[in-house]
Amino acid sequence: MLADSSSPTTVRRTRRWRNGTTLRAVVAWALALLTFFPIFWLLLTAFKPSGESFSSGMPSHWTWDNLKYVLTEVSFPRYLMNSAIVSVVVTAAALLFHSMAAYALARLRFRGNSLVLGAMVSTMLVSLPVILVPLFLIAKTLGMLDNFAGLIVPMIFNAFGIFLLRQYYLNFPSELEDAAALDGCGYPRLFWHVVLPLSRPALASLSVLFFLANWNAFLWPLVITSNPDLYVVQTGMASLQGQYASAYNYVLAGSLVAVLPTIIVFLLGQRWLVDSMKSSGLK
Repeated sequence: MLADSSSPTTVRRTRRWRNGTTLRAVVAWALALLTFFPIFWLLLTAFKPSGESFSSGMPSHWTWDNLKYVLTEVSFPRYLMNSAIVSVVVTAAALLFHSMAAYALARLRFRGNSLVLGAMVSTMLVSLPVILVPLFLIAKTLGMLDNFAGLIVPMIFNAFGIFLLRQYYLNFPSELEDAAALDGCGYPRLFWHVVLPLSRPALASLSVLFFLANWNAFLWPLVITSNPDLYVVQTGMASLQGQYASAYNYVLAGSLVAVLPTIIVFLLGQRWLVDSMKSSGLK
C-alpha cells in the first residue's frame, strides 16, 4: 500500500529533505565564495594604481600600467615561455614513461612485482626538500646546471602518476587484451594500439595534474638555475620583489598573468580529472 503523500510523516520527511538540501546549498556557495575571493582580490588589485594596492574597495580608476610594465619592461614573456616549455615537455615525457611502467606493474607478472610497486609508492612519502641536496649534486655531476635538462629531467618521474595509471589499468577489460593476443599482437603493439588509445581519460587527467605542478614549481627551478634567461614564471615573479621594498602592484599583475594558463588548463581538463578519479578507485 502506497504511503499517503499528505500524511504527517511524509510531510515531515519532505520538509527535512528540503531543509537539508538548502543547508548543503548554502554551505557549498559559502565555500565557493571563500575559494573565489583571493582570485577576485587579485583581479581587482592588479588594475589598481600603485598607491592603492592594499586599499579596500574598488580602485579610484582602472589602469593597465601594471600589466604593461610586467609584459614590456620585465622579461615576463620569456618566463612564461620557459614555464610552458618545461611543463609541456615534462608532462609529455612523464605520460609516456609512467604509462609503460604502470601497465607493466598492473598486467605483467614477474618476480618482485609487489616489491617494485612498494618501493615506488614509498617515494611519495619523501618530499622534495629532503632530497634537494643529493638531487642537486647528481644534476651537477651530470652537467645539468643552468640548462633546460636540469629543469626537465629530474621532474619527469613521479610515483603518483605510476600509481594512478596502475589503478586505471587494473580495471582495464582483459577481453580486449585477449582479442589482441589472438590477432597476433605482442606487448608493444598491444600497448601502443589498444591500451594507450583507451587510456585517454586517465592520461588527460594526469596531464592536467603534471602541467599544473610543473607550472607552479618554484623550489627546484630556484636551485638549479641562476641564469635569468632560464627563469620560469615563479622564479621570475620572485625577482620582482626587492630586498627592502617590493612593488606589489607589479607582483600582483605578474601573478594574474601567471595564473591565467593554470585556470584555463584546469577548466579544460576537469572533466577527465573527475572521470579518472572515479575509475581509479580513489576517494
